[in-house]
Amino acid sequence: MSENVVHLHKATDPPTADTAPTVLTVVPDAPPARPVPLWVRSGRAVKSAATHETTRATLRAAARHGLYTFNGGRIAARRAWDGRTGSRYERMIRAAEAAGNLEAAEEWEERLQRFRAARHHRRMDLLHSPVDAAKGVAVGAGMSIGVLVALGVVMAINTGQVGDVITPLSATVDFIALLIRIVQVVWGPALSIGPFLALLALWSVGRKQHAAPNWALPANVRSGEGEPITPSIVVKALRDLGVPALARAIKEMGDAGASMLGPITIAGCGVEVDVTLPSGVSTNEVQGKRRKLAENLTRHEHEVFITIPQAARTVRLWVADSGALDEPIGPSPLVTDDTMTADYKSGKAPWGQDLRGDAAALSLYQRHLLITGLSNQGKTVALRSLALWLSLDKSVQFLMGDLKGAGDWNMFDGLATTLIQGPTDEHVIQVTEMVEGAVTEMNRRLQAPPGTVFPPLIVLVDEAQVAFMCPAKDADKRPYGGSKANSRYFMAVRKIHNQGRAVNVLMWQGTQDPTNENLPKLVREGAHTRASLALGTESQARMALGDKAVDGGAAPNLLRPGLDRGTLVVASDGISIPAGQSSITVRTHYIDDDAAEAITDRAKALRDGVATLHAIDRGAEHDPLADIAAVVGDAPRVRTKDVLARLSARNSEAYGEWSFLDLKRVLDDADAGPYKSDGVMVVSRDRVARALANRDGEGSASAE
Repeated sequence: MSENVVHLHKATDPPTADTAPTVLTVVPDAPPARPVPLWVRSGRAVKSAATHETTRATLRAAARHGLYTFNGGRIAARRAWDGRTGSRYERMIRAAEAAGNLEAAEEWEERLQRFRAARHHRRMDLLHSPVDAAKGVAVGAGMSIGVLVALGVVMAINTGQVGDVITPLSATVDFIALLIRIVQVVWGPALSIGPFLALLALWSVGRKQHAAPNWALPANVRSGEGEPITPSIVVKALRDLGVPALARAIKEMGDAGASMLGPITIAGCGVEVDVTLPSGVSTNEVQGKRRKLAENLTRHEHEVFITIPQAARTVRLWVADSGALDEPIGPSPLVTDDTMTADYKSGKAPWGQDLRGDAAALSLYQRHLLITGLSNQGKTVALRSLALWLSLDKSVQFLMGDLKGAGDWNMFDGLATTLIQGPTDEHVIQVTEMVEGAVTEMNRRLQAPPGTVFPPLIVLVDEAQVAFMCPAKDADKRPYGGSKANSRYFMAVRKIHNQGRAVNVLMWQGTQDPTNENLPKLVREGAHTRASLALGTESQARMALGDKAVDGGAAPNLLRPGLDRGTLVVASDGISIPAGQSSITVRTHYIDDDAAEAITDRAKALRDGVATLHAIDRGAEHDPLADIAAVVGDAPRVRTKDVLARLSARNSEAYGEWSFLDLKRVLDDADAGPYKSDGVMVVSRDRVARALANRDGEGSASAE
């Protein structure tokens, strides 16, 4: 039996969690919310109903259809007035006079005179028409009665009944009475329905013309992003451009404002139209308002291009389809066509597409090249794609200097005779000596017998602004950089610009963010092909392309940095430019490093093998036989003239003046003389290697 112990004293220890009594906490209910006043609820309901999309759509529809009817009446009245008066001809005359086209004004004035003469003739005829009409009615009625009576006589003779004589006449009277009764029945409803039919006709006219404000039109018709370009839209955009003389002239033209426009034609991913400006409006006034014109055409600024064709007082507008320029173009044919080859003299490099969507190809024959733009806009890729195409012509030789040194030109190792990569002053010195070596080769070619044909030699310097800004000086205190007469890099480039193209020695340069300091005036003007990516200012655009191109509408400063990467404005006679224009905009193909490697592998397979020089040391002792072995490389045989050119590029001071006899003397002394193969003199790799091995063996034996 269990017992319960009852404690009679109060416990002094605090209760534990298990022994603590349960405490109930009573939480009072929240006070009831204050009721929303009726006027507030009513206001919210009214606001919700008024701003609801259904209400707005209903109001837009009501306004739209009402304005269709009202403006349809205005249009019908205007058409009727134009048909009855000479106002149409007068508007045409004013439009022609405003456009300065006096010949057209005279033609319309002549038409107006003919219209007035014809109208006067019709009004004079009305003076005689009542009498003539009465006579006509009398004669017609008499003839009709006579015909009916004659018909009745024939019927009476046939039937033998005299009463049939008036049968046709009475039938005609009955028919006329029936028509009168029909008119009496229909006339009342017609008077009631007629106004509604007239309003319906006016509504139809207004609907076809979209005669309502833009906000009231349906969403699929409302003007907005990507609005199709029509003559009326172009005229309105020009009228609202903010050029007072242009706005006044268009106002005087009335509905004939479209007479300024040529045909609107499809051009690639957009449309193109020529606008003949009225007298008193200059082309640069329109060019200077490109952004406003684009917005008036419901486009972004980069989707409208304004150029100056050959015709006087005319601007050519190219308007892209909305968003079309943000779509990438297809891959380069260099990547997709493994069988493509190049021809330096007669071929053109597939560079990209113009704004019309046509292929843009550039001729590189005897043209110095300059490509500039802001940093990271695709300059190196655009320059490299040209070199990649030209590398597929095995006769072309390359001397390359990359003063960025990021490996963008690594794929030309084993293809270029010289490849120097790096951003330091030492690399600038090496590149300068490379260019000076090309000058020596150019002078050797210039002194060759007339008619001598030389292989193309491309001297390519990427990031050339590093060379122009280099502060280093040589032992004679001559600066490598700068733009003075004692600047070594500047003077070497100028010499090639002056005389190089005559003997196929060409200078290609890529620079960024041009200024007068990092791209001297004489150097940039020495290039036959000048191209620019996005730039910051118009003054830089003039440095890059020249005043003529910019005055003609070229505007690389209006390209969008980052967004228009790879888009170039080109001024050159080596690319097809529309008649009357001084430049063309090209969207270049992008060729990545892997694709570039594949192309150079194809180019190397076409050649006999090239030993690429990565540094130039002009002060060291030179070994002619070892240098010959180096320039021959892995090719079994190399033509003697190619060996001479490679030796000159390798060390112009030692071999710049060499002739075939000098080469033959060195090889004959080593028992590795040149010989004829397929009709040309060649140097054998195996003979030279054997001569070097024999010489080294003799040297080792004598040392022992």
